[in-house]
This record gives sequence, structure tokens and C-alpha cells, in this order.
Amino acid sequence: MLLSRSKPAGQTTGASGGLTKEKKKKKLPRLEEFLQARDYVGALTLLEFARSAGKGTRETAQWVAYCAFHSGDYQRAMTEYEALSKSEDEVFTVDMWCSLACCYFMLGMYQEAERAARLGKESKLFNRVMFHISQKYGDEKLLMAHHQQLQNVIEDQLSLAAMHYMRTHYQEAIDIYKKILLDNRDMLALNVYLAMCYHKLDYYDVSQEVLAGYVQTHPDSSIAINLKACNCCKLYNGKAAEAELKVLLDGMSPSFTFAQDLLKHNLVIFRNGEGALQVLPPLLGVVPEARLNLAIYHLRHENVREAYELVENIEPTSPQEYILKAVANAVIGQEKEGSHENLKLAQQYFQLVGTSGSECDTIPGRQCMASCFFLLRQFEDVLLYLSSVKSYFFNNDSFNFNYAQAKAATGNYQEAEEVFLLITSEKIKNDFVYISWLARCYIMNRKPQLAWELYLKMETSAESFSILQVIANDCYKMGQFFYAAKAFDVLERLDPNPEYWEGKRGACVGVLQMVIAGHEPRESLKEIVAVLRSTSQPQAELILLAIRKWARDNRIVIAGLQ
Repeated sequence: MLLSRSKPAGQTTGASGGLTKEKKKKKLPRLEEFLQARDYVGALTLLEFARSAGKGTRETAQWVAYCAFHSGDYQRAMTEYEALSKSEDEVFTVDMWCSLACCYFMLGMYQEAERAARLGKESKLFNRVMFHISQKYGDEKLLMAHHQQLQNVIEDQLSLAAMHYMRTHYQEAIDIYKKILLDNRDMLALNVYLAMCYHKLDYYDVSQEVLAGYVQTHPDSSIAINLKACNCCKLYNGKAAEAELKVLLDGMSPSFTFAQDLLKHNLVIFRNGEGALQVLPPLLGVVPEARLNLAIYHLRHENVREAYELVENIEPTSPQEYILKAVANAVIGQEKEGSHENLKLAQQYFQLVGTSGSECDTIPGRQCMASCFFLLRQFEDVLLYLSSVKSYFFNNDSFNFNYAQAKAATGNYQEAEEVFLLITSEKIKNDFVYISWLARCYIMNRKPQLAWELYLKMETSAESFSILQVIANDCYKMGQFFYAAKAFDVLERLDPNPEYWEGKRGACVGVLQMVIAGHEPRESLKEIVAVLRSTSQPQAELILLAIRKWARDNRIVIAGLQ
């Protein structure tokens, strides 16, 4: 309520001045104002209002197509241009054909885009459109032909920079953007493209600095805020990234659809895969990273076959794609259904990344070389590369698992044991590979009782049988005959293989020798007697006879021995 109101309702004094002000207040905004403010949804609303009022013209349809395209509604823009192309009232110009080609291109309809572009061959836009279509076709000859026709004008240079970006030549794209910015400081949007290149080069802090000026001027830019969130995810964590996007999403109009697919995709990543199976499958072929991230999700959840099928037919062009194909092949190659060919492919992909000029000195590059040598079982080389990046992964269970295995494989059991015990993941600690290597480390470090405790915690299975074999053989080799005898005893009872009796017999004799030499407590003979009593082998009585004689000569009473 306006308590200070002085002018009564219906007063006409000074009517001419008052009416003029009223008309100004009620005046509809102009199309140019919406376009200048980049409010394409508002512009579309105004244009549709004009149409509904019967004031729609051919020019109105062109502006509807233009605004729909720039708001990301390529389907609507295509429909408008197609309707204009079928109209017999006026000529559909070469520029309009190329604009229609752009709509087809953004919708992934590349053959239709080429046909439309060729009908607008005289347009300045034609060569740029065909330049990018040829890249989608993978036609290098056609691409180079259109590359040679590019001129030293801003539009063509921006198109070339975009091509460099698509082909992962980020430094070349940066050089072009910087050159254009030197003479065109007002082109603030180029800072976003620069920031995207720096992001791809892993310079996330530099990307944030370059992006800051544009975000300050255009705080509602979907692309800029999304990129800022991606940088936060890399620099900090997914929660910080999601907080950046939340400000944008909360203030976004429901009718605004630009970049919605990209934002949905990234929210899944920021939330560590939450909702991946609902969000990512429809985005395959729409957001390039969707296929890779869905494969990563499946790998993390041990859906190996699904992950492999997603990347099997990808022709890798970026280090990330090579690495993902390598991991998928390595995992499937170690499965029962896998083959040596998969492991060979994985090794080759890892090597390609690790020896490339752009990746050889990066952390992922060194990890790739370590993985390559791991598959080749060259563990000295594995340690060389893993040691160089160890400081970045001190609390990383997966890294420590691989590092400890390499240490153990090269005979450095003391350090291997220490690294194995740093692992906190219950999933890894229950893995057979972890248990078997840790058991071996305990034995080699003269802690056989800890290896035996690992076995006792396991349920009866093929894996526990294998652990028994490790304990039995390694303890025997290391002269730890007491636990070797216990392990061989269980093995013999599970599988009456003559080799197990031979191992048990030798271990029992070894325990007696160790007791006589004073290197094993006399109490150990009590369990050895029980072990020998449990077998029907006639040689067991001979060993018991030797134990009995020694005990009698040394006036020692051993329970169970008469």
C-alpha cells in the first residue's frame, strides 16, 4: 500500500504528461534489446506474440530460427528454416541454406548438413561448415581441401581454432585465440574458449583465472559456469563443483534448455556416479564424454563386460580414450573369458600413451608405462615409474596395491608388507591376490603365524586351498617347518595327493631337527605328533619313533606320544 500517494484515482490534471509516461511504461520491449542482452527465450516470446497477433512475417520466421538456434533448440530452428525453404513467396538464400546446414550439423545429421550446405555454396559460411562436416566424416583429404580455403579473417580463424580443439591440439587453439584477442579485446567470449583449452591441458588454476573476467560480466552463462564447476571438481572435489552449478540451476528458467544435457551429465560426475544408469545412456552420442564415463562407472562396479562393449569399437583419439580402452582390455583379458590378445592390446595402448611426447612426463603417462611393464611382468621397470609418482598417491589404496605387488615381485618383501598394510579398502583386503601376496610377505619376513591367521579367517574354497599351497611351499622353502607341516596336513586331508604327504613328512622331520637344534620350542612337537597321527602312511610311525626316542633320551614328556 502506497501511504504517501497524493494523486487521487481518475485525476486528469496534467493529463498529457501523465499519459505520455504511462505509454512509455507500457511500451513493449524491442527485439534488439533482447538480442543485446542475449535473452533468446525473451526474444522468442516476443516473436511468438507478434505471430499470434497476426503480425508475423517471413522476417519474423528468420528471427525465430536465429533465436532458437542460439538458445540451443536446434530442432525448432531446423523446423523454421525447413518451412522457409518450402515457401514459394520468396527466395531461400544461400546463407539460409548454410544456416539450415548448421542446424543439421548440431543435431548430428551430417549427410543432410552436407546437402543443405552445397545448396548454399556461394555463402561465406559454406567452407567453414564443410570443414567441420569433413572432420565428422573422418575424411582427411576433404578436410585438408577446405582447410586450405580458410582465410585470415576472424570467422575462419575461429573455425580453425575449434578444429584444433576437437583434434586435441589445444596449444595451437590457444595461440589462435590469443592472437585474435590482441586486436579484439572486446571479444570476451574468447576467454571462455581459452579457459576450455587450459582445462584440457590440466592447467585448472590458469583456466579459472582466464574465466574469471567473463563470469563476472556474464554470471548467468551456462557454458562458463559449467567450466568453472569442472575446474572446481579437479582442484577441490565434486561437492564444490556441484555448489557452483547449483547457483546457475536455481536461477535458470524452466523454458531454458541450452546445455541441459551437458549439465545433467556433469552433475552425475560431480556426484561420483550417482544416477549414472538413468542419466548417461540417453546421452550416448550426444555428450562425447558420456560413453567414457558410463564405461568408467561399469568398471568401478565390476560390470566388466558392459564396460568393454562400450569402448570396444571406439577409435581412440585422446589419451583418456586410449587409457580407458587399455584398462577395459586389461580387465577383460584377466577374466576367465578373456584372451591373451586383450592383454596384448592393453599393453600396446598403455605404451602409446606413456611414450607420447605430450604425456610421457605427466602422472597418467607414467602410470601408463608402469601398467605396460606390469603386464609384461617387468617389475623393476614398474617400480621405476611408480616411485616417481608415489608422493601423489600416498593414501590411494589402488596405487598402494599395485606398488606393493611390484615390491614383492622384486623380492623386497619388507617394504611390500608395509605398503600392503597401508591399504584400508575392505574390497581389496578380501581379494585373493592381496591375501596371497601378503601371506608370502609374512613368510618371507619370518612371520609365518600371521600368514596362517590369514588362512584361518578364510572360508573353505578354492582360494583358501591355494593359500594353503602358498603357505606350505613358502614356509618349507624358508625353513619354517612347523607351519609348513600344518599346511601340508590340511592339504593332504582335502586332497590325498602323494606330494602333500611327502611335503608333510619332510616338514615334520624339519620341525624335529629345529627342536633338537634349539631353534623351535619343544611344545611344537605336540602338534607335530597330532599331525602324524592323522595319516595312515606307514612312514609316519618311523618319524614318531624317532621323536619318541629323542623325547625319552632328553626326559621330555610329549602329550599323545607313548
